[in-house]
Amino acid sequence: MHAPETYDYAVVRVVPRVERGEFINAGLVMSCERRGWLQARIELDHGRLRALWPDVDVEAVEHALSAIPRICIGGADAGPIGLLPLRARFHWLTAQRSAVIQTSTVHMGRCVDLDATMEHLLQRMVRRT
Repeated sequence: MHAPETYDYAVVRVVPRVERGEFINAGLVMSCERRGWLQARIELDHGRLRALWPDVDVEAVEHALSAIPRICIGGADAGPIGLLPLRARFHWLTAQRSAVIQTSTVHMGRCVDLDATMEHLLQRMVRRT
């Protein structure tokens, strides 16, 4: 069994009208620098999004959200940001911005299983129970 690792995470949000501050949680970005681990999972609930933003272009929102996992994977396919070191990509993804796609503040935790922890956080923060 692995020793506990420190990880950082932020919730990915869709903010239809930035000036209103309303949002739905649409995914998670999680990083463990020591393990060289950076992943994102996006699970956009179309029904919840349409309830908050009836005339939404879902395809455009999904296209914007799809960049997040590509940036986590890194490489030239993710554009210039994908070429940055892992930690810099995490900080770029979680930087404060006033846009339709945003992230929560960064939170920190410790765990022994990063994949299981990501699944747990998705269940608590993103999925409707």
